[in-house]
Amino acid sequence: MTNHEALMRRAMHMAQTARIHARPNPWVGAVLVCTNGAVHEGATQSPGNAHAEIMALRSASAVGDSSAGATLYTTLEPCSHTGRTGPCTEAIIAAGITHVVAAIADPDAKVAGTGFASLRAAGIEVTEGVCAQEVAQQLAPYLHHRRTGRPFVMLKMATTLDARTSIPNGPRWLTGDVARTRVHQLRAESDAILVGAGTIRDDNPELTVRLVDGSSPRRIVLSHNAINASAKVNPCTVWSDDLESLLDSLGDEGVLQLMVEGGPTVASAFHHQGLINQYVFHIAPIVSGYAEAPGVFIGDQQQELSHCAVVSTTALGDDVEIVFQPLTEKVGAS
Repeated sequence: MTNHEALMRRAMHMAQTARIHARPNPWVGAVLVCTNGAVHEGATQSPGNAHAEIMALRSASAVGDSSAGATLYTTLEPCSHTGRTGPCTEAIIAAGITHVVAAIADPDAKVAGTGFASLRAAGIEVTEGVCAQEVAQQLAPYLHHRRTGRPFVMLKMATTLDARTSIPNGPRWLTGDVARTRVHQLRAESDAILVGAGTIRDDNPELTVRLVDGSSPRRIVLSHNAINASAKVNPCTVWSDDLESLLDSLGDEGVLQLMVEGGPTVASAFHHQGLINQYVFHIAPIVSGYAEAPGVFIGDQQQELSHCAVVSTTALGDDVEIVFQPLTEKVGAS
């Protein structure tokens, strides 16, 4: 591992701390290495507040470390436009930084290379592509939204070893406490969550964030009928139109990530239309043993695993989480 990679991974760690509160902005991390050897870190704050690069500069200033001649590591191309905050590129130039090391360019139309161009025009050395693949995975929902105009769709399903999603007359939850806490973390990282009317009728879930810190996502129910006023999912949005129109609408509203947590019918609808960007399976170490128990997907149209890549496998107590993604993404609204 080069020094660039080690420091970029440190910036990635900072970015992860902003995953919950930075949205709808990208969750970015920055590391500033001063000429005296001091290292300062920063992460994107809540919307309207400082970006990661500014936070790192402030950290150095607070203890009297000069940023002149320093190297700045950032997971995403610095912004060069004025939004709710000023351009980070102007602050970087004014600070006297001489080298910026970035993982990836920002595909947002307001940036799209202009940040790097501004830095180079000011005589700052810019190195791109350090840990690019890892950062692209970390920022996948943001990047997908900016490139397609649609939210990143994550399907989460709990299954048995024989790929069944329930056990007749069995426990309410297939997986254990650690996996359920992980589900709440996934909810906190999502801007909206979606289920079908059958899930509301059969399970009456709240679909809120309770086991971790974070805001609850907007709740959406696929249904052709109104949802009972006493249902725990309220207040919710009821959607009866096609799924692609839903994704276009949510994308226009700035939803970066949609979590699909419904049953096999809803999962199959998204799966068969190629609308899933990430599959998250929580596999319990039990066998259903019931042929009539519903499987993960309904129907005979399947997507071969050869068309997907495994992102991670993680032990969640006695359960296992497997995350994989299609190798190509479906382009939505322009």
